[in-house]
Amino acid sequence: VQLQASGGGLVQAGGSLRLSCAASGRTFSSYAMGWFRQAPGKAREFVAAINWSGSSTYYADSEKGRFTISRDNAKNTVYLQMNSLKPEDTAVYYCAAGRGTSSVRTRPDYWGQGTLVTVSS
Repeated sequence: VQLQASGGGLVQAGGSLRLSCAASGRTFSSYAMGWFRQAPGKAREFVAAINWSGSSTYYADSEKGRFTISRDNAKNTVYLQMNSLKPEDTAVYYCAAGRGTSSVRTRPDYWGQGTLVTVSS
């Protein structure tokens, strides 16, 4: 599976962005998908995950209520809607794929290349 993230950019605090991650291959719908981020000087951290059907979602505590992960299996794409953005959300955001929601949160099988989100104060 090859993953291509997009949608990053510069936004003011309080604004919104929607990230997309397009996947190649006909097995996309069999994978759980996740979003991670890495801020400058910090370790990569889990943001959100979604199971293969979209019926179950998981979020890091700091993103609950502000971020929404979704997927469209017909388009081989997973999304991350980010609202009420804060300067501390500034990071490179990566999408990832794994065989299940547990593994995608801890040991993804595939990574996308990342898209930069910058939130100005």
